[in-house]
Amino acid sequence: MSAKDGTFTADLLQVARGFLMGGADIIPGVSGGTVALILGIYERLVRAISRVDGTLFGFVRHGEWKQAAHYFDLRFLVTLGIGIGLGIISLAGLMHFLLLEQRTFTLAAFYGLIAASSWLVACMVDRWRFLEWICLIAGGLFAFWLVGLPILHTPPDNSAYVFFCGAVAICAMILPGISGAFILLLLGKYVEITGLIKGLLHGEISISILITISVFALGCLTGLLTFSKLLKWLLTHYFSVTMAMLCGFMIGSLRKLFPFQNDLTPEITELKHKIYTNRNFAEIDLQTELIPAVVIAILAAAFVLVLSRLSEAKPHPETLENDEE
Repeated sequence: MSAKDGTFTADLLQVARGFLMGGADIIPGVSGGTVALILGIYERLVRAISRVDGTLFGFVRHGEWKQAAHYFDLRFLVTLGIGIGLGIISLAGLMHFLLLEQRTFTLAAFYGLIAASSWLVACMVDRWRFLEWICLIAGGLFAFWLVGLPILHTPPDNSAYVFFCGAVAICAMILPGISGAFILLLLGKYVEITGLIKGLLHGEISISILITISVFALGCLTGLLTFSKLLKWLLTHYFSVTMAMLCGFMIGSLRKLFPFQNDLTPEITELKHKIYTNRNFAEIDLQTELIPAVVIAILAAAFVLVLSRLSEAKPHPETLENDEE
């Protein structure tokens, strides 16, 4: 599925990959970073974002635009960004419907996707030693605890907190297994921020709305640039340990995607306001729920494994070390 960079075919592939990432990012509990890993572009994405540095600004300052674009991998980021935007816009309605009307089977599909993805990440670890196992367990326990936290219903109402939410949520978005949308939901700002953005797109403009969105965007930008550099450094110098930790994040996050849930708020029709809780296995019907969900999860996992075989080469520390290309 790989194509030579700089060609129209390669651009279309990046748009398609971004489309899948955007579709994942709109679902609290699923990370676009997971999709990037599956598609073999995770290392390239982290490296490109981390190159907002003195070298890039030096190219820009001297008017060396072509060198700056090449160093920043601008064509890759632009085409991927277009795809992410298209995925968020076009799949939001469909995902909303599926999570409301076919929640069990939809979550089963994502459960299979994440489970297979965690296996792929585990296979990227060169050698499983004691430290890798410790990082796997620690990452899994942290993610399991995190996705089980209650939502903060009365968050602070100030710009500093909005900035913090943006910075943390965007970091989670590029981490496989941890959803930026879910982190924003936990912090109590998901409904407010998405509502403001939706209103802005419909022409609801005011100074307070623009300030809030600008502060949130600044937080996202700050978190993204800072965390991408840290992540690139970790992948370069501690590749196996970092991948083991990311694998743990993905395994622990499966708690959030348990397919069989009870709706505690049936009177509410807006998905972002609904509250769900996991059901006991005794409440699950074998023929109409369990077996179909297992089959869907297996098919989703198989799809991920096939997609991974067709995608580009997986990340490796050596590919992150050369920043001169």
